[in-house]
Amino acid sequence: MRTKSTKKNKINVITLGCSKNVYDSEVLMGQLAANKMEVEHESEKDDANIVVINTCGFVDNAKEESINTILEQAERKEDGSIDKLYVTGCLSERYKPDLEKEITNVDQYFGTTDLPKLLKVLGADYKHELLGERLTTTPKHYAYLKIAEGCDRPCSFCAIPLMRGKHKSTPIEQLVIEAKNLAKNGVKELILIAQDLTFYGLDIYKKRRLADLLVELSKIEGIEWIRLHYAFPTGFPQDVLDVIRDNDKVCNYIDIPLQHINDEILKSMKRGTSHQKTNDLLKAFREKVPNMAIRTSLIVGYPGETEERFQELKQWVQDTKFDRLGVFTYSHEENTSAHVLEDDVADEIKKARQEEIMDLQTHISWELNQEKIGKTFKVLFDRKEGDYFIGRTEFDSPDVDNEVLVKATDTYIRMGDFANVKIEKTDHFDLYGVVVE
Repeated sequence: MRTKSTKKNKINVITLGCSKNVYDSEVLMGQLAANKMEVEHESEKDDANIVVINTCGFVDNAKEESINTILEQAERKEDGSIDKLYVTGCLSERYKPDLEKEITNVDQYFGTTDLPKLLKVLGADYKHELLGERLTTTPKHYAYLKIAEGCDRPCSFCAIPLMRGKHKSTPIEQLVIEAKNLAKNGVKELILIAQDLTFYGLDIYKKRRLADLLVELSKIEGIEWIRLHYAFPTGFPQDVLDVIRDNDKVCNYIDIPLQHINDEILKSMKRGTSHQKTNDLLKAFREKVPNMAIRTSLIVGYPGETEERFQELKQWVQDTKFDRLGVFTYSHEENTSAHVLEDDVADEIKKARQEEIMDLQTHISWELNQEKIGKTFKVLFDRKEGDYFIGRTEFDSPDVDNEVLVKATDTYIRMGDFANVKIEKTDHFDLYGVVVE
């Protein structure tokens, strides 16, 4: 590859958006490293002459962040700080013609399935034999494991199928090989991700096989925790609950985006469920796995969300008492089926409703945390920050959930080690404790 610089090429990969994008960037960097190319992730040194931005195109805020990042790097290319700029990922997949017209200082745009093309432009060969090998960007003791790509669900508000295509499961054998490689490199916690974990296996095995996958992954030496992210509620395979309950390596935790509870909203969203069916599913979760932490995400301000329908959602959150919860404001996305509806909830009302639910959840989280005082939990430690070692229980995922803080003056803990911690006090989102034998 010809550039203006005389120095050896160095590539900086910038990742925006969700954990699926993090995974894709890690695969890209693994391929580049295997080609003996110098690559770094979100380097602060500014010493790379080639930049690749892996974009997100999910909702308005994410799109805005991606565009701002592209513009910022395009400006750096203009002033000679970098030689080449490439853009890949969801935003590029969805809006490539528009981006090519509007931001012309990018050398080339690539979609979500264009990894071989991107590598070729970067002067690298796509190595098929690198099954699951990648340069992880997370702390070395945990890693994401993407078990499927794409989504077959018809959700009215969601543009993911436009950007990621139809659901495609990765065979169990391949995932086991990838997980073994991760374990050899020190990974103790696998976080299973996909656009839809619930659908896993239907396309290649003609039946849902998430439970079978969990069993196979749990056999891998060195893996101690397996965590489930992004399970779709409709058609959830009940045998997964048995595995969560009976297998010590599978965390008592699930991330299951429910989005809303009002029947009319759920019908318009094309979620394939109802208020009653959702409650029945949650009841099954709590009966089968009584101590399971349930994380969900909700959308407020969807077209037709009247004050009465919002109050139904709010009351349901109060009654259900989720362990973890996030709230998005509705984003009116072109080429989705909801785009033909009138975006009839004002932005300020969307924001107020988001804050109302999150304020309610803060109180729920505080109440649930108070019940943990005096109890002892197995904790995996992620980092040291200030005067504290910071870790997580099996009920908490990195970056989004509660954390456990242990004073660094009281003990020494290596990052990536487990320790039993007795909780002495809590606040809304943090637990404070001491290490016990």
